[in-house]
Amino acid sequence: MKGCNSQGQTKEEALSNIKEAIAGYVAALEEDGLPVPEDHFEAFLVVV
Repeated sequence: MKGCNSQGQTKEEALSNIKEAIAGYVAALEEDGLPVPEDHFEAFLVVV
């Protein structure tokens, strides 16, 4: 979701935080009567 970002100290915290961010993003769109983007899945792995 464009503009929906989050982070965390651990993988678990990051996943929890992004789920919360996405839920808030969708709720805000619905409250404003805007369309919610369709589901799609894209994954990538970055190793540093």
